[in-house]
Amino acid sequence: MFEEIDSQESPIGEISLRRRRIPAFGERDIYEVKLGDEFLMSSMFYAAEEALSTLGLAAVQGEGLRVVVGGLGLGYTAVKALEDPRIAELLVVEALDTVIGWHRDELVPLGRVLNADARNRYVLGSFFDLATSPETGFDPDCDGQRVDAILLDIDHSPTEYLNSANASFYTTKNLSLMAQQLRPGGVFAMWSQNLPDAEFEALLKTVFPSVASHVVAFYNPFQNNEATNSVYVCVTAEQGC
Repeated sequence: MFEEIDSQESPIGEISLRRRRIPAFGERDIYEVKLGDEFLMSSMFYAAEEALSTLGLAAVQGEGLRVVVGGLGLGYTAVKALEDPRIAELLVVEALDTVIGWHRDELVPLGRVLNADARNRYVLGSFFDLATSPETGFDPDCDGQRVDAILLDIDHSPTEYLNSANASFYTTKNLSLMAQQLRPGGVFAMWSQNLPDAEFEALLKTVFPSVASHVVAFYNPFQNNEATNSVYVCVTAEQGC
């Protein structure tokens, strides 16, 4: 009924992967990731993680897309993105080698899907450091390469951080540095566990000419009610150098 698959120390604390079954919810395995005593993610809830890909990529025009996913998690955003046949390359940026290892070793179900798709590439590194370094960019094999979309799911919200050091990213200066890595008409989309935040929308509008917020609703069987997350979708100007 319960198994801890792996537990390792990381720069931000002990991170663990667990598998459980809850008879009331059927015979399927439920995968969970914890950071210390805090639950980070569960395979029970992934509608908003998938919506991050579908909503973000729906705003992108063109073919042969190069896309960055910030935060690997249990793989739902990345796998959903790869369902878009326009994607030529997907860079999944993850700061914790342990999480990449879970997928490479296929300790989580979606690892097999990601490993089998030649378009997918794991990048070990801090998303926030790479996002604010346009001279080098996200691709360690191609400095300064622009991309068509950046899909971010790391912090709990724009004001609740997985790591307090991440707070400095949410400024006009650093969002602008990230936007330099998008092609004209490129998209930045971000997940949040909370409803849309008007102050954050205003901040995004200092960088992006188009900003839209989407509420994603899904059923929470533990509470027997509807839960909501948000996805922000921002588009850069069509013209640029």
